[in-house]
Amino acid sequence: MPTEPGTVVGGRMRKWDGTPHWRYDGVYLGRDEHGLWVGYRTGTLFSRPGRQFHSKNPGLMLFGDVGWVADLYRDHPRGARLYIDLTTVPEWRAVPDAGDGPAFEVSAVDMDLDVLAQEPGSKRARTRGESFIDDEDEFAEHTVRYGYPPSVVAQVQADADRLLAAVRAGAPPYDGPTAERWFAVLDAL
Repeated sequence: MPTEPGTVVGGRMRKWDGTPHWRYDGVYLGRDEHGLWVGYRTGTLFSRPGRQFHSKNPGLMLFGDVGWVADLYRDHPRGARLYIDLTTVPEWRAVPDAGDGPAFEVSAVDMDLDVLAQEPGSKRARTRGESFIDDEDEFAEHTVRYGYPPSVVAQVQADADRLLAAVRAGAPPYDGPTAERWFAVLDAL
């Protein structure tokens, strides 16, 4: 795992069947009691088969030691505050002879369910609520298609419920000040 702030890290997500999912590069910021923090700047390329975009805002990726990856935003153009992907436990590896590429990669399997939080008053908050679980239909479909084991299904659903409760309670790291401390590290690099 990286130890030096500013080290380039490649996020390499995939689906249960190994199909590539989102890819992006960010910079390692540090570690705290919540996990490892990776930041990305406005203009960072995010890509997956059939889709790509450049971020319109800076963000933080928090990789916990359990099955989720949180993306916390600053100045998101559509009023998003955070997006938590339910995943398998993130796996880290050093990339030997990386050249101009990332020195480390982190990967996990996207398990479809997401916990989202919107800025109060944003369009999506007015229609869906300020925080909610998303993509339950995709999770149900992929449970059948990919044959998720029942224990995995139960764990992902329990994790989603627990994370939604933590977001709604404003518990760290979803409290605002925790992310601002890490945005300060990103801004200083």
